[in-house]
Amino acid sequence: MAWWKAWIEQEGVTVKSSSHFNPDPDAETLYKAMKGIGVRSQLLSHQAAVFTFPSSTLTTGHSRCIPAGTNEQAIIDVLTKRSNAQRQQIAKSFKAQFGKDLTETLKSELSGKFERLIVALMYLPYRYEAKELHDAMKGLGTKEGVIIEILASRTKNQLQEIMKAYEEDYGSSLEEDIQADTSGYLERILVCLLQGSRDDVSSFVDPGLALQDAQDLYAAGEKICGTDEMKFITILCTRSATHLLRVFEEYEKIANKSIEDSINSETHGSLEEAMLTVGKVRQDFDGHCLAQGAGTRDGTLIRNIVSRSEIDLNLIKCHFKKMYGKTLSSMIMEDTSGDYKNALLSLVGSDP
Repeated sequence: MAWWKAWIEQEGVTVKSSSHFNPDPDAETLYKAMKGIGVRSQLLSHQAAVFTFPSSTLTTGHSRCIPAGTNEQAIIDVLTKRSNAQRQQIAKSFKAQFGKDLTETLKSELSGKFERLIVALMYLPYRYEAKELHDAMKGLGTKEGVIIEILASRTKNQLQEIMKAYEEDYGSSLEEDIQADTSGYLERILVCLLQGSRDDVSSFVDPGLALQDAQDLYAAGEKICGTDEMKFITILCTRSATHLLRVFEEYEKIANKSIEDSINSETHGSLEEAMLTVGKVRQDFDGHCLAQGAGTRDGTLIRNIVSRSEIDLNLIKCHFKKMYGKTLSSMIMEDTSGDYKNALLSLVGSDP
């Protein structure tokens, strides 16, 4: 790897390996933190059954016999400041020292969005994304947006690793499960994305090809009666993000409207949603996912911050600020709260 490429990749990382790392004291810190949470909850339950708490005690959530602590903060300080590889070592040490599975213990002691975020940190990277895809397809209905978001924003090598992890963990093919859960043009889009046919490595854009793609998109939609959906699908799913940026610029010059406006007018339903999502992901990378993540889409926010924190989250933060006129940290401050907010901010790091 060229030195400049390694430097750029390192600069994009918000969560790095801790220097002078030792998993044993980290595991002990987590055990004490969670032991404290368990003791407090048990004592509260026991005392609630026997005594009537003064109103002031109920407001604070602590009795005079139960020391206040920052146990959740201790968990944040350890797990958000260690790389994924180091977290796996901590989990091994935790089990060796205390005979318990760290992830399962976290699940039993934490709750809500904070639990979801912390547990997500404990998955091996590609297994976490495989789990998110599996969860999006199981049960009633399919969360197409989650599938599109993941498949449209990952490189060919990353998709191959995700497919491998999916098959190992769930005993079935990701492509076959997607085909079983979707149909029509939406199925074609997802299968096309899964092939990872686009060039993610080179940032080179051929102006001539970009112009030709823009003309093809215009001819497939605005210029003719009806829409050639497969032409849209092929270009959106097989071209790199940097190439599509140029294509969309050229398209707007030809059509006098944005690609999003054309998709809105030419398609509808799940196909429209899929094309818009693919177009947005490819146009402004993961920024739009993060912008929509807070509030009602915490799953999206967690998924992107966790999965990109050791890849390119710093670069995404810069792009986010440019696109939306505010920092990712400020959005998190506005739309989240408590330990969940603190953990997200720790993963995101300082503003660009």
